[in-house]
Amino acid sequence: MKDIDNNLLSALETNWYGLVVSLAVFAVLFLLARKRVGFGTRVIIGLVIGLVTGIFFQYFEFETNAITTFGSIYVSLIRMLVVPLVFVLVLNSIASLTNLEALRKIGIKTFAWFLGTTGIASVIGLVIALIFNPGKGIQQAVPEGFTAREIPTFSQVILDLVPSNPVNEAATGKVVPLLIFAIFVAVAIIKVGSKKPEAVKPVRDLIESLTAVLHQVVKFVIRLTPYGVFALIAGITARYGWETLQELGSVIVASYVALILHFVLVFGGLVLLVVKVNPLRFFRKVYPTITVAFTTRSSYATLPVNLEVITKRLHVSPRIASFVAPLGASVNFNGCGGVWPAIVTVFTAQVYGIQLTLTDYITLVLVSIISSIGVAGVPGPAVISTTVVLTALGLPLEGLAIVAGVEALIDMGRTAVNATGTSVTALLVANSEGEFDREAFNRDDDGDDVLLSPV
Repeated sequence: MKDIDNNLLSALETNWYGLVVSLAVFAVLFLLARKRVGFGTRVIIGLVIGLVTGIFFQYFEFETNAITTFGSIYVSLIRMLVVPLVFVLVLNSIASLTNLEALRKIGIKTFAWFLGTTGIASVIGLVIALIFNPGKGIQQAVPEGFTAREIPTFSQVILDLVPSNPVNEAATGKVVPLLIFAIFVAVAIIKVGSKKPEAVKPVRDLIESLTAVLHQVVKFVIRLTPYGVFALIAGITARYGWETLQELGSVIVASYVALILHFVLVFGGLVLLVVKVNPLRFFRKVYPTITVAFTTRSSYATLPVNLEVITKRLHVSPRIASFVAPLGASVNFNGCGGVWPAIVTVFTAQVYGIQLTLTDYITLVLVSIISSIGVAGVPGPAVISTTVVLTALGLPLEGLAIVAGVEALIDMGRTAVNATGTSVTALLVANSEGEFDREAFNRDDDGDDVLLSPV
């Protein structure tokens, strides 16, 4: 007991200023939240205060253990969510398709386009990240307890994807087999529910209840982001200085280059080559969706406007629009689940000096596609999707926390890409089903019938 008391006194003597500063900053951030200051604004404020605090602590050579402890707590809370969250949400998002016929026709087409474009977005993000090397100028020591993985053979990679003991895989944090198991269960629920709805009703109700509870847990953790960003950035700045953090600018540039390329080449290419309409006319018609998504940073807030755009400006049938648009707000994450995890994965590997192989790159793309389903409807889907990818590749989650301070700036572009991707998919599905009015699309008689403020 005496040793514990001595350790506590020693910690207070050497870290009291860090503890006082942390509590003072937390109080300021809390008051800003009470004053209804925007979440993104508070994250950026936390980043700026963390930078200033870190520079100050580095100059006076103060200990930062008290501050970095708070950052470690934030990372642990994010890690806590991974396994239960992705399993329940994959079940919820797929099992919600109660009509088996819709799943076979429109559902399969919609999911194929959503997941296919997310995979392409992941490849684009990976290529751009490898070109820009966003983490090259930041070198961090590998976190305590982290050990590099042995490079597995290709056959072992395939075997590792197949679930054998879901309970054990959940306990050991093996995310991909758990996701695949959840897909099997969800499809089984749809199959049984089509014949005996009453048999699966208790399961559906349980999944919906768990989803609602987990959404609230996620909100609790995400609200701590400004505090976690302050603590992590302050610790990093104190250790490496301002010059090191200037490299985060390359994360922003690389992200927007990848997002713009995906927007122009993939979306524009699909509209031109598959639907065979003018992509410039398409982008002009979906401008209200892009504007609302960019400013609100919310696919759900953009949904009412997107429905109007898809039906009245793109002239897609209401039947297709009412199916694709709500599903897209929940599942279609080209920016959050495709580009961003790829950028952060390469960044994290470079920061911690971990060499990624071709197998890792393939795994990254596959996990990005699968996990984009699992984050359906979750607050902060980019955080969860990226956490899943980093966990699957065995990379430190601290890399995600490092870039959290600039994420609000990138999230505007990510959300615009997500929402526009939903409009593109609605057009593609409607065209294949013969429910797209091409003549009306080409008449340019859109008018001003789209509400530009989200509900």
